[in-house]
Amino acid sequence: MNTLPRSFFVRPTLTVAKDLLGKIFVRRIGRKILSGKIVETEAYLHSDPACHAFRGMTNRNKVMFNEGGFLYVYFIYGMHYCANIVTYKKDVGEAVLIRAVEPIDGIEIMLKKRFPHGSHLKNELQLKNLTNGPAKFAQAFDLTQEHSGANLLENKIFLLEGGKISGAQIYTTTRIGITEGKEKKWRFYLKNNPWVSKK
Repeated sequence: MNTLPRSFFVRPTLTVAKDLLGKIFVRRIGRKILSGKIVETEAYLHSDPACHAFRGMTNRNKVMFNEGGFLYVYFIYGMHYCANIVTYKKDVGEAVLIRAVEPIDGIEIMLKKRFPHGSHLKNELQLKNLTNGPAKFAQAFDLTQEHSGANLLENKIFLLEGGKISGAQIYTTTRIGITEGKEKKWRFYLKNNPWVSKK
């Protein structure tokens, strides 16, 4: 599988948000590899009041103003991280939130990251709750603000092509957990995938 090029990310954000479904998110930690198929995304455009860049550039959101192809990680509710893919053109301020992935490689490591005080043994409940939400995904992949600004064209955090997804496999609906722009149908997920956060 090939690494996604810059040209994939600099396209219009809504297009990228749909096309990220089925792509493989990869993180290298030393010699170990964590990977998962993206199964749910949400788009955030600069004209959208729910977008972090809506009111302009700040120290928190400045990564969003890069050209597409960088990772934007933010801290929320004083306890969680969320990871986004910066999209579209430089100086615009748009991104796609990765809401859920289907775990592939490094599941044992993900279990330890997600359940540090509990059993690391694989069981159905733990596996279903491993990466089925934006904060769960970030925790399982050990993504923090330290990784915000990572260039997704390098070899530590990157995306692979994955398998082809047809339009019939994609469900389009409203976003979750926001107070403004709730009517916009900018959340996309793979139908019948058990790792989708909410259907």
